[in-house]
Amino acid sequence: MTKTEERRRFFRIDDEVNLFYTKIDEKQVTEPHHVPDNILNSCSLSTALEIVSQDSATLLLRLEKILPDVADYLRLVETKIDLLAQAIMMQGHQFKKNDARNVNISASGIAFNCEEMLKEGDYLEIKMLLVSSMAVIVTYAKVIFCKKGQTNDSQFSYFVGVDFFNMKEDDRELLIKYVVKKQLKQIRDKQ
Repeated sequence: MTKTEERRRFFRIDDEVNLFYTKIDEKQVTEPHHVPDNILNSCSLSTALEIVSQDSATLLLRLEKILPDVADYLRLVETKIDLLAQAIMMQGHQFKKNDARNVNISASGIAFNCEEMLKEGDYLEIKMLLVSSMAVIVTYAKVIFCKKGQTNDSQFSYFVGVDFFNMKEDDRELLIKYVVKKQLKQIRDKQ
């Protein structure tokens, strides 16, 4: 499978995310467990909560048939937990709504405007907040291309494309579901 075919095996969407990146040394990428595996760190919290929510959804549907008031109460509790998780993530990463960037994203990579010229082959650590779902993903990426941007935006004068590298499977699954859900919404909005 060629690199182009590999990049195209996942759906791609245009979206708005909060994205921060740091250039890192290739050694950091190859060292095991640089991206923390602790399920309760603030970056994995959204992924863990999403997995638990998916597991509990079936149970909640069954409970709703028997005890609808209890099911409604549990939905409210789940909403409270989601709000607390969002507050924790926002504090821990200083993500702000006005830091959002327009991106083209898939489960295999992301393209975005950036403020500096990056070289093909550079390695990055990427932290992104998927604004519409409040999910935070931290992963590595390798720069595939970087070119002068075609906008008059003086803050982001370059356009860079990266492939994700060593992404946790839970984060990749979360990103796949996010992209598919967002794509379906975009299709419905056009109709």
